[in-house]
Amino acid sequence: MKKTSQDGPAVSFAGAVKTFGPVRAVDGVDLEIRRGETVALLGRNGAGKSTTLSLLLGLDTPDEGAVRLFGHGPERAVAAGRVGAMLQESRQVPRVTVRELVSFVAQTYPEPMPAERALELAGIAAFAGRRADRLSGGQAQRVRFAVALVGDPALLVLDEPTAALDVEARHAFWTSMRAYARRGHTVLFSTHYLEEADAHADRILVIDRGRIVADGTGDELRRAAGGSLVSFDLAGRGTDGLTALPGVLSLEVRGDRARLRTEDSDATVVALAALGAIRGLEVAPASLDDAFLALTSPAPAVPTALETL
Repeated sequence: MKKTSQDGPAVSFAGAVKTFGPVRAVDGVDLEIRRGETVALLGRNGAGKSTTLSLLLGLDTPDEGAVRLFGHGPERAVAAGRVGAMLQESRQVPRVTVRELVSFVAQTYPEPMPAERALELAGIAAFAGRRADRLSGGQAQRVRFAVALVGDPALLVLDEPTAALDVEARHAFWTSMRAYARRGHTVLFSTHYLEEADAHADRILVIDRGRIVADGTGDELRRAAGGSLVSFDLAGRGTDGLTALPGVLSLEVRGDRARLRTEDSDATVVALAALGAIRGLEVAPASLDDAFLALTSPAPAVPTALETL
């Protein structure tokens, strides 16, 4: 059956490139996000996350390649009210209450949810009568979430959504976000909290130096980086031959302790036992932090003006 615009991807990047002087902030990105997916975007500072989101939202245009939302250019999808965004860099409107702000934004969408529903989902109904420009950082962040939600958009884009939130507020936020996603909406969020990506995303995209270097579930990323970590005390012995042991992908030495990243921990441990190198032996699955560090590389020094790309 021929695919129509109604069953195509929510988001599509095809060879997207964006440069700022000598820096390729987005360097040939190809990706698709299916409708109804919740996807996390991870990357170091300067890796290209913010520029990628700017291209997606039509705030910037690619120098090469194309970006499509629901089969059309981002500007058309945004103008049609199909996209809601919660960005880090935004200021609250002065001298209006939270309820007035959210209600006003609702009127700009063709089929918004009731403003009171957005206030409840964002957990801000209790202070909806307060001025939006006189809130704490965490409260202001939740107001941004309500503004992004109230249009009932098909695609919700969240840039570091839990920044400035305490533990309780973060938990409440993700409860609300999951409820929204369960209604069939597509969600893309960037975060520095790897545990949030692991817990709440169907897929995780890792971007490094403007390129997508990994795309999969948390478990898939962990396996791609080496499924297990085997560590033991060197006890004065050298490290010669350790990287040649069965299954070993890499070696790290911290003080008098060696840590081997391995794709076959059983074979690695058997080989270590044959060498008599099993003092203080520990075997553990690789964490998402380990996978992220293995998949990315330190960004090169760039001018200050480009550090937030």
